[in-house]
Amino acid sequence: MDLQDLWFVAIATLWVGYFFLEGFDFGVGILTRALARDDTERRVLINTIGPVWDGNEVWLLTAGGATFAAFPEWYATLFSGFYLPLLIILVALILRGVAFEYRGKERGKGDTGKWRGGWDLCIFFGSLIPAFLWGVAFANIVRGVKLDERHEYVGSFWDLLNIYSLIGGATTLLLFIYHGAVFTALKTTGDIRERAIRMAAQVGVGAVVAAAVFLIWTQAKHGSVATALTGLVAAVALVASWLLNRTGGRDGWTFGLSGAAIAFAAITLFVSLYPDVMPSTISDANSLTVDKASASHKTLGIMTWVAVVFLPLVLLYQGWTYWVFRKRIGVQSIPA
Repeated sequence: MDLQDLWFVAIATLWVGYFFLEGFDFGVGILTRALARDDTERRVLINTIGPVWDGNEVWLLTAGGATFAAFPEWYATLFSGFYLPLLIILVALILRGVAFEYRGKERGKGDTGKWRGGWDLCIFFGSLIPAFLWGVAFANIVRGVKLDERHEYVGSFWDLLNIYSLIGGATTLLLFIYHGAVFTALKTTGDIRERAIRMAAQVGVGAVVAAAVFLIWTQAKHGSVATALTGLVAAVALVASWLLNRTGGRDGWTFGLSGAAIAFAAITLFVSLYPDVMPSTISDANSLTVDKASASHKTLGIMTWVAVVFLPLVLLYQGWTYWVFRKRIGVQSIPA
């Protein structure tokens, strides 16, 4: 395997990890409005992801940095062509992060409820908007966009809102909500857990339907034998997770399978994309490929050694964090 191909796989792995981990963060953030009945229950939901959400976002930062270093032309084309949707995602993530820190601060007498309510809305929309727009963005990358001979995007923002990409956005949104619901069931006790199981059962139906439509469309237009296999694994994992959730009592397996469904769905998109990184709908000659977009061999070689040294340390630290905060919590864990 060439270093260009190795780093394409590495970046795909970072995105898979991001969607697996940040997916349940987004789901929990959305469920703070749909699942929690009062401020105490909302605090329970936020506390399930409180110790890990910022660490999960490191996968996004690393994926962006690795793309910039390993495939600078891909980075330039992607971030200039998708400027507005990526800016919206960035603003939503910033507001969401600030909301986690500020919602518990006392602003003054008599207005604590309004203060928290405003930040809770930021958590909700700061989770919902990226959960939808990431699906829209990656569906467009796989489908192809209007790139000219200089690999510059010459379409408009509205060109990105096609039927295929909107179905992709609905798929990621529903998958992340389902993933967040089964994570909540895994991390909580009592009535919240029971309601999370019921919520997952309801949302899971929509997630299965949306994912089936999106994966079948992807396979028909951009698929291969490999994507048929990865898409099938994603579908089986999602259905198995939904069935286990219905039976109850196997929260760990339910969560693991829902994460596997998200991971293999993302793998299907990257396998469909390769060897392109940004296909052009104007002409195949205008498409950005792994070879055309990559940095020099020396740069990729240095990056590889850095990754070999530091990646295991990052994984060990993040794994340790999840181990420390592994216990379930409930309303009894929240002080008055």
